[in-house]
Amino acid sequence: MKALQARPARTDATPAPLVWTFDGPFERCLADLEDTLRRAIVLVGGVSGIALAIDLSLPALRGRVEAGDAVQPAWGGFLDALARLALPVPARVRHLRSAGPLLTLVIAYRD
Repeated sequence: MKALQARPARTDATPAPLVWTFDGPFERCLADLEDTLRRAIVLVGGVSGIALAIDLSLPALRGRVEAGDAVQPAWGGFLDALARLALPVPARVRHLRSAGPLLTLVIAYRD
């Protein structure tokens, strides 16, 4: 009689997305978001299986602009940096009308 071998459990579940929030001066948040994104790409093993979304809180942005932060050229530089990453799908930027952290980064990925 052949002995039964244990097989690893099969998991078809999609891994949970990675989520970070950023609040503070606009340019600093963009730099931190870019750094975090680069680190996350290394963590998940490359860009081939990821999709990312960025939520931008318009009330928080208005507060940053009123405090003296400039949107450009930081935003344009950030978009250029995203383009250089060669993501399989362009990042989705969602403009939220609700208060919250200035930026939220959500990375969904496949193993």
